[in-house]
Amino acid sequence: MKRCAWTDNYKPNPLMTAYHDKEWGKPLHDDQSLFELLSLEMFQAGLSWETVLNKRAAFQLAFHDFDIITVAQMTDEQLEALLQNPAIIRNRMKVYACRTNAQEILKIQAAFGSFDTYIWSFADGKTIDHQIIDPSQIPAQNQLSQHISKVMKKRGFKFIGPTIIYSYLQAAGLINDHEVACEFRI
Repeated sequence: MKRCAWTDNYKPNPLMTAYHDKEWGKPLHDDQSLFELLSLEMFQAGLSWETVLNKRAAFQLAFHDFDIITVAQMTDEQLEALLQNPAIIRNRMKVYACRTNAQEILKIQAAFGSFDTYIWSFADGKTIDHQIIDPSQIPAQNQLSQHISKVMKKRGFKFIGPTIIYSYLQAAGLINDHEVACEFRI
């Protein structure tokens, strides 16, 4: 079975294979799932995606299945308690940024109706297909991710640099960077 070349680095991990095959690059339109993915991408900064995926269930438990309202209302005491949880990535700035980002998503929902409407508006509601032939064609960031990062930072989002946003856009299906030969390409 032909997959994107990046999966070759993770063959021993069935979580990574399943993530590539069933989730990565599939257009996502559910606000809670979009928030979860944004949060996981944020926690991944400086680490490997494999590390985050291996801790995903613990993150879901710690952050109430990424229920946006519940996370937005988490207290400092609750966040401090998470910093003692060895099952998650215990970076204070990232843990607190998760709550901040949930609060910002609530504001976007109030203004735009949904986070889905907001984030997909940057791609005019359609997946941007890069027609990747060789994995070297995939950038770490592009003008779109730089723009979205800048706009979201102005709104108050944290830990959402252009590289994180590019990975997010790929993962959520706004950008299709599956290689053309990949059998899981949409």
